[in-house]
Amino acid sequence: MSDWPGGRSENRRQAYGRGSTGAEPEGARAMPHVRRAAPPPQYSPPQGYDGAPVAGGHRVVGQGGPVDGHGSDGYNTGQVYGRGAPNGPGGPGGPAGPGTGGRPPRATRPDWRKRIKVGLVTFVALLLAVSLGTYFWADSKLRQEVDLGKVKDRPASGEGTNYLIVGSDSREGLSDEDKKELHTGSADGKRTDSMMILHTGDNGTTMLSLPRDSYVTIPAFTGQKSGKHFPKSTHKLNQAYSDGGPELLAQTIEFNTGLHIDHYAEIGFGGFRNLVDALGGVEMCLDKPLKDRDSGADFKAGCQELNGAQSLAFVRQRHQEADQDLGRMRNQQKFLNTLAKQAASPATVLNPFRLYPVIGSGLDTLIVDKDMGLFDLMDMFWAMKGVTGGDGKQMTVPIANPNLPTPSDGVAVKWDMAKAGQLFGQLKKDEKVTVADK
Repeated sequence: MSDWPGGRSENRRQAYGRGSTGAEPEGARAMPHVRRAAPPPQYSPPQGYDGAPVAGGHRVVGQGGPVDGHGSDGYNTGQVYGRGAPNGPGGPGGPAGPGTGGRPPRATRPDWRKRIKVGLVTFVALLLAVSLGTYFWADSKLRQEVDLGKVKDRPASGEGTNYLIVGSDSREGLSDEDKKELHTGSADGKRTDSMMILHTGDNGTTMLSLPRDSYVTIPAFTGQKSGKHFPKSTHKLNQAYSDGGPELLAQTIEFNTGLHIDHYAEIGFGGFRNLVDALGGVEMCLDKPLKDRDSGADFKAGCQELNGAQSLAFVRQRHQEADQDLGRMRNQQKFLNTLAKQAASPATVLNPFRLYPVIGSGLDTLIVDKDMGLFDLMDMFWAMKGVTGGDGKQMTVPIANPNLPTPSDGVAVKWDMAKAGQLFGQLKKDEKVTVADK
């Protein structure tokens, strides 16, 4: 029988474990009223492959054997080293870590001012690159084939700028099927279908039509192909273009008007049709129905959209007009103004899928003088658009007799030289035009 209280065994090593360390320290046994505080509950981490506890992937030392000389097997200090340690990241004595309940790091606020600046710089750079690319692409398409430097005996330059705009009956690029569809015939050579002087200056814009049958003086010239010299003569204005091309036409107009022609622009049948089709058609409003067998025009009264072939028929028809060519010129002015207005509309300018085909179609067939650049062409275009908006005047050279009999050219158009001379003088000085064409 054991005389130890509480049934303790005589074998103290068996009762309290190996060594001097038992369940209770010696001081606690000697002074039962003073008890050592129980150690806090220990975290029991998962065990590793060798049975040793791990915490966050690290071994826990101090259990099952002496740890740094402290304790013995039977007493666990519970110290954890490595990730998740009390004084490490996430512990009570260390900085906050993820998943530990500490305050997360403050997110950096985006710098919107910097982002906006970068975006604007990028946009401007892209816009500049596209603009430069478009400019060089369009400039490469300009057909600068007319040399106004060859024109002889030219009048002095006046105030403002004068553009000679010509619509020719050139069949360039048209197949036999196209010619049949467009009612152009198959005549050789080129003639003018329309001629206009577009004057721009400080006193607005004036679009002046010159009848192709105008009876004028053609200066002496040398034939381009034959090399033969032709003396000065009187014929229809259209004859100058047929005999000597754009250069002789410009010389003849300068000789009869006293106006210095600064730039020349010409478009043929095929180019005119392609330009209108690339634009998606042109809306025209007609006061009366039009039908002309020679041009192929067949339109009802009212507003309607004309495609390229229909537009060409409209500007060429004349038999429905009481004054024939003069009525046709009025239709041509009306059409060109509407064409310029639609081409400059936001629906075209802001739509690259429409803008680039329009530019390409126009420049592919537009023939200009050697000194005419893209900016000159743009000035001419915007001036035409300005006439449509009321910033200018449309008129025909004053006529004295629209049915003048001639010795060899049939019926021609005679100018009213008194009024015409006054008109040309006002244009040359860039004065406000006060002369009426009727």
